[in-house]
Amino acid sequence: MAAAFENRQELAASIDQGLADLQSLAERMRAETPQSIARAAEMVYSAIKSGNKILACGNGGSAAEAQHFIGELVGRFLTEREPLAGVALTVDTSVLTAVGNDYGYHEVFARQVKAIGNAGDVLIVISTSGKSPNLISALAAARDQGLVTIALAGQKSNADLDACDLVITIPDPSTPRIQEMHLVVLHLICELVDNALAAESS
Repeated sequence: MAAAFENRQELAASIDQGLADLQSLAERMRAETPQSIARAAEMVYSAIKSGNKILACGNGGSAAEAQHFIGELVGRFLTEREPLAGVALTVDTSVLTAVGNDYGYHEVFARQVKAIGNAGDVLIVISTSGKSPNLISALAAARDQGLVTIALAGQKSNADLDACDLVITIPDPSTPRIQEMHLVVLHLICELVDNALAAESS
């Protein structure tokens, strides 16, 4: 066993601290963002009911969360229902590499938004830094085409994200904690949308 794992007390303390940090962040989120999460769910629900689709993108871990979220829409979240229209802009390696090679990495999402985005669709960008040029370009393309824009960001936003129709910020400086809470927010959006759909059909 590696020496770093031999001290059980230190391991327990590290784990306890991580869980305590997450609990503290969740409490701050409960105080600051419930209305924003509900508004995001309403935007997603309204788009779907109008026959529009949801686009999502991010980089690195945020790309994985974008794909996870779209998987919940197209597949299912907790209850059985019809599939919901969603596209993760992070998954087509041929498009990503062709656009990155020919136009630059900052265009890998914007080019897709221009290709398949329609007025009334929702674009969700996920970013811990709020500074990624490819996400900012995607948002600009979305606004030009009349998409609804939602950003999930860290505690430091910027003017480009602030121009979104809705920004949900996570009040913490830690990238892992921001990513963890982004996933919670996305799951809550899924749950609220599913609840609205179920209430409508009952």
